Amino acid sequence: MTDVMRETGASAGLLYLRPPGDQALWLALLSGVSRQIAAPWSRASLTASTPVTDAMRERCSVWLESQEEVARRYPQVGLVLPYDFALAAAPFVSGPQVWGGLALLWPARHPAHLSSHRREAVTACCRQVALVLEHAATQGNPLLPPDEPRYLPASPKDADPARAMAALGFTERLPVGCCALDLEGRLTFINSAGADLVGADAASLAGRRPWEALPWLHAPVSEESYRAAVVTRRPTSFTAMRSPDAPLLFQLYPDDSGISVHITPAMRQTDTTPDASSEESVGVMGLYHLTHLAAALAEAATVHDVTDVVADQIVPAFGPQGLVLMIAEEGRLRIIGHRGYSTEFIDRFDGTSLSSGTPSAHAGAKGDPAFFPSFADFQRTYPDAPRYEARSAWAFLPLTASGRSIGSLVLSYDQPHPFRPSDRALLASLAGLIAQALARARLYDARHTLAHTLQTGLLPPALPHVPGLDVTARYQSAGHGMDIGGDFYDLIHMPTATTAAIGDVQGHNTAAAALMGQVRTAVHAHAAAGTSPGDLLARTNRLLTDLDAGRFTSCLIAQLDLAHHRVRLATAGHPPPLLRHPVGGTEVLRLLPGLLLGVDPDADYPTTEIPLPPGAVLVLYTDGLVEVPGADIDDTTDALAQLLAQDQVHNLDHLAERLLRHAEHSSRHNDDIALLIIRPNQ
Repeated sequence: MTDVMRETGASAGLLYLRPPGDQALWLALLSGVSRQIAAPWSRASLTASTPVTDAMRERCSVWLESQEEVARRYPQVGLVLPYDFALAAAPFVSGPQVWGGLALLWPARHPAHLSSHRREAVTACCRQVALVLEHAATQGNPLLPPDEPRYLPASPKDADPARAMAALGFTERLPVGCCALDLEGRLTFINSAGADLVGADAASLAGRRPWEALPWLHAPVSEESYRAAVVTRRPTSFTAMRSPDAPLLFQLYPDDSGISVHITPAMRQTDTTPDASSEESVGVMGLYHLTHLAAALAEAATVHDVTDVVADQIVPAFGPQGLVLMIAEEGRLRIIGHRGYSTEFIDRFDGTSLSSGTPSAHAGAKGDPAFFPSFADFQRTYPDAPRYEARSAWAFLPLTASGRSIGSLVLSYDQPHPFRPSDRALLASLAGLIAQALARARLYDARHTLAHTLQTGLLPPALPHVPGLDVTARYQSAGHGMDIGGDFYDLIHMPTATTAAIGDVQGHNTAAAALMGQVRTAVHAHAAAGTSPGDLLARTNRLLTDLDAGRFTSCLIAQLDLAHHRVRLATAGHPPPLLRHPVGGTEVLRLLPGLLLGVDPDADYPTTEIPLPPGAVLVLYTDGLVEVPGADIDDTTDALAQLLAQDQVHNLDHLAERLLRHAEHSSRHNDDIALLIIRPNQ
């Protein structure tokens, strides 16, 4: 990590690892930026869209050359780091395994493009890290991320004692203030003039962040200037009011080892100088963390998604060591997520009655928050409540949406916590955001359950057993909207013939699903009557035009004659089926075309008959399997046929899964997929 930052000139670096079997990415190492600034990205779901997770999914590097590009491609990052910097992300890959990834930042003065030297250094670093991780895993001792990311300070420079004493004497003789901060924002030195100007003893400030140690400096402008200096490595400045008659100008000069601060009296500017004197204002770091959480919750669709975002972000970003998220159901509090507690301890409280009188139940039932700055405060109010390890402060927050309490959030701290008014306001905003996200997510989950039930009811519950025929089917939703669409498949077995059907009704909503049910019913009825494929489509087409549903439907019919090893096919604007021959090789069956159903009541649908010998594989599918934005559908269909030709096709279920994985790797699919695979076996 240190080597790649030195070789590339990166100002900051974050190294992520994926623990075995975990669906989250953990920050393991960071350098050049404080833990507080990196807190929103301490953990990330593998399905989230971040530079590192995208690099891992695509197995290639991501390069963002400007603030504009960062904001456009990753708005969450742009909201929380609104500065000009460049970023590169790259994965740790060895064979089929992706172990984690690396993100490097460069300040605003960086070159516009990632040079070949820097690119090679990043590639070499990722290759070496992947080999180390692979070797450790092979030896049965995988390298796991620590609970808290390890901070790598800049390499110390050799200090000449005589020169250091001369520098100290120089600063003490200056009539103006100067001090030094490390990259975490903590004060490492302040001269006598600086201590006099800020009105504090140098010893009392050592190791503390100035905006936390000095009440009059506790305002967003001071902390924001520090953040900007760290991320951009550019000088920043601000004016703060120690008193009405003592404005001070702070000028910050950053480098890779820390920040030098120049402090001088400033001109009084009553109209334009930011006021940094409010002790109760919310810190800028808290505001940025709240903004990042709001953006992340806006993308969370399900209750599970919301739980992951809350659990992964609040503990590293807002300071508590423990978190419990509860939701009210049937008069009880159900725990849906937690961090910093053992499962055994948490299980004791799952299902607590809202009338139990516990602090979490009181917050959930009454909608009133409760704050306990110390264990003594907590024990006075709840003497019998159990204490987890050495927890010493608690916040019990109601989750209220649209005036109705839907649960509670419990935060706990290892050290006493004062809970100033500004802290309480921040936590109230936090709870409000979570409550609104949970309310949306519960509605989404309810609609999803309804959609799944409807979709399942419209598709065949099971395919019939047909002697002499192997068959398997899959339905995969695109995962947007109500998670319901118009794709369908069916297999109708009659004594005289077996008919396979697959189709796609335009749209992704209940209207499309309802029309799909009517189309499938019509197809099933005509197939059961022994109608030929072309006539079956013609009759179904007339039904749809009579219904005037305003939606078009593609459909393909395959009528199997297993006794004579033949198949009769007809299509209504549907993607062409694939035929893998028993001796190898795959053919795209580009049939005589017919119009989509529902366009012209007098449309004709030609029937094509071809051999279907034992061992041949016929693949019917909807366009979601082959549609890739920006790609020609004939090319993607040929690529699918090539994949089918290369497969051994021993097991149709395994083949179906490989075809679906191929579609996922080709592009994030934006349409439903229905798949029906047929193989005569005698």
